[in-house]
Formats: sequence, structure tokens, C-alpha cells
Amino acid sequence: MKKKIILVASILFGLMFINAGLNKFFNYIPVPENIPEHLAKFMNAVIEIGWLWPLLGVMEVVGGILFITNKFRALGAIIIFPMMVGILLTHIFVDRTTLPVAVILMVINLWVIWENREKYLPMIR
Repeated sequence: MKKKIILVASILFGLMFINAGLNKFFNYIPVPENIPEHLAKFMNAVIEIGWLWPLLGVMEVVGGILFITNKFRALGAIIIFPMMVGILLTHIFVDRTTLPVAVILMVINLWVIWENREKYLPMIR
């Protein structure tokens, strides 16, 4: 039962990141009009850096694809983890309106990392 829950959560999590990453390149999801001004300034600053926005998009797509697959889920979780930290901190300090979603996503990511902890042990030995 636990494997089925992880599979469903991983598929939804991965698809969410694939969608977010592709949107950075194709801009098919419009930015809401009621976005707080400080969040808009933050997003514009990230976009203006130039290289950071496409890098985030590629990492989201790659991480999302790996997260969906059982064999490479541990690698996908590690690739996505730094972005999840950034997403969570952004929702804590910049815009708290969707903080519960960010917390749920972080919990899923940490759960997958915990379930695959034996795969990370060779890196720290």
C-alpha cells in the first residue's frame, strides 16, 4: 500500500514540476493579475538574471521526469530538493498565500528522500 501511495504522489509531484519547468520556456500559464507586488518584483529579478530562469526550468523538467520513474526517483528527489528549499523559503518570506502547497510538496520530497536513504549512503562514506 505504501508503494502505491508513493507512486501516485511521485507521479503527481513529478508532473507538477515538469509543468512548471515547461512553463518557464513556453509561458502557457498566465501570471495571475492579483499577484502581490513584492512577489512580482522577486520573480522579475529572477528572470532578469538571464541564466537562472532557464536553468530552473531545465532542472524542474529533468527532476520531474526522474522523480516519476521508480529507478531514478532518488536522483530526481535530490535534484529537486534545492529548488524545493527555495520555493518553501519564498512562500515563507515573500508570499504566504500558497504556503500549505509548498509545505506539502516539501514533505513529499523529504519522504521520497527518506525512503531512498540507502541509495545516498555511498556518497557520504
